[in-house]
Amino acid sequence: MMEDANPLRRVWRVEALCRALADTLNARFNPVRVTGEISGFSRAASGHCYFSLKDQDAQIRCAMFKRAATNLDFAPRDGELVEVSGRLDIYGPRGDLQLIVESMRRQGQGTLFEEFVRLKARLEAQGLFDPARKRPLPAMPRSIGLVTSLGAAALHDVATALRRRVPHIPVFLAPAAVQGDAAPGELVRSLQALMSRAVDIDGLGTPLDVILLVRGGGSMEDLWAFNDEQLALTISGSPVPVVSGVGHETDFTIADFVADARAPTPTAAAELVATPGAVCVAAANMLMDRLASATHRVLDTQSQRLDRVAARAGRPSGLVAAHAMRLQSLGHGLRSASFAKVRAESARGQALGLKLPSVRQAWSRDQSERLQRAELRLGLLDPSLVLKRGYAWLTDKQGVAVTEVKKLEPGQQVHATLSDGTVDLSVQATRLN
Repeated sequence: MMEDANPLRRVWRVEALCRALADTLNARFNPVRVTGEISGFSRAASGHCYFSLKDQDAQIRCAMFKRAATNLDFAPRDGELVEVSGRLDIYGPRGDLQLIVESMRRQGQGTLFEEFVRLKARLEAQGLFDPARKRPLPAMPRSIGLVTSLGAAALHDVATALRRRVPHIPVFLAPAAVQGDAAPGELVRSLQALMSRAVDIDGLGTPLDVILLVRGGGSMEDLWAFNDEQLALTISGSPVPVVSGVGHETDFTIADFVADARAPTPTAAAELVATPGAVCVAAANMLMDRLASATHRVLDTQSQRLDRVAARAGRPSGLVAAHAMRLQSLGHGLRSASFAKVRAESARGQALGLKLPSVRQAWSRDQSERLQRAELRLGLLDPSLVLKRGYAWLTDKQGVAVTEVKKLEPGQQVHATLSDGTVDLSVQATRLN
């Protein structure tokens, strides 16, 4: 059967259509040279590189396979302005247009990266990055502050690490957006909220000792909120140490340079301030061993002194023997008391170890109940519930809410939002109460 010559009536298979588009691109455009800023650069374990090239109005996905990536004479990073040569193709499994990059060279620094460099230089000149102003992290904080997004994976990672290592330490969360135009302001406000309560969080003598500022990985655009100047100044003014755990190992932001400590990931940030209970018990046992050894050394030294005194005194009188017996008795008493102290401390350490699981479970239940109560209160504030009771939200053509009759005129067009959609209305007449 002959194939239909009319292209409008032909039925394509998806694979055939993608291949035809790829052949058309190859014949019409390839090879191509493109200039743009790198965004979302990543290198897979195979050695292949994936990223996007973008300018102010558009972006295109790119793939640079290992054979071409090995010829690079620099390490590409987000924000750099580059010129690439390659060929356009259609990636069949997704039907995506992509640029297969064969070579790449620097053309300059991108707009975002240049802004990052300028801000970094200005803040460094002000001394905000000076190692001398950075404070050591507390070995055993009494409570921990946390700033991140409620919907971020970083929150789960940090909570998991802290629950595993220090379930007995309270954590105070100040949520904030970590991406977008509103993120810098929210991060500043959340940090300031924790800082204002750093002296005494709950009024019961539980001071805040350290603050974690965390977010998962992403492109330079995704992490840009952490390159805000006001956020940097807020971190530098914190009364307690701040740990920055933003992005991955290769990601750096202004917040990392200003913070008292920088962690490569959110989980690593949590681990920096959370010494496991087992380590504390081991340290206590080591101290008890050192105390016992020191006690033994003192007893041995005093026994030797006693032997020397007895040798010099010879046999003059029974008084020396009496004193020797008394000293020996005191030595035995001191030895017994030291061993009793060591055993008591060991028993106390074991009791604390047995108590930790129950304390962790109680804390976990308490946090779960608090989260459920917060979720219930948040659900009650849903504005859609009001609309479902018969109310409507009235706005003018500009989307401004209309709350008074005197702001309407006959013939004016308005929009009413109901529980399941919107209605366009025209004002026929107005009447004041």
